[in-house]
Amino acid sequence: MIRIPKVMVVDDGGEQLGEMDTQDALRLAEDKGLDLVEVAPTARPPVCKIMDYGKFKYEQSKKARKARQASHTVKVKTIQFRPKTDDHDYQFKKKHIIQFLGAGNKVKVVMRFRGREITHMDLALEFLNNLNDELADYGVPESRPQREGRQISFIVVPKKV
Repeated sequence: MIRIPKVMVVDDGGEQLGEMDTQDALRLAEDKGLDLVEVAPTARPPVCKIMDYGKFKYEQSKKARKARQASHTVKVKTIQFRPKTDDHDYQFKKKHIIQFLGAGNKVKVVMRFRGREITHMDLALEFLNNLNDELADYGVPESRPQREGRQISFIVVPKKV
């Protein structure tokens, strides 16, 4: 597939063999039972390396797989409360928020209102501020509580370790 008449050749050991005809480089690679791979096509003359191309592709895919495993995507988990949320439910949901923050995820805390509950906005803000204070050891609020229609929400991000 290399169409340039002269290429710079690098041995499988990493030694530079210098500039040579493409046909000679291909013959040299065949004698060693390896492939001639163009590694720097934009250079003049192009740089080609004698290597096992199948092994090279396999190692590249292994590196890519390892990089994908190492990266952690941050998810936004949502926990919903109501103004009449009981103490046990509150503790249970708070425990889940702490678990999500410990796993490195963001948590969106939503206070949802139904019917006439919307008139007690001050109690809801007090409830959310109390929750925010209890979560201070595990996360920091990314934004202040904002009202969106019949709900108030804010996002908590995990603390940096």
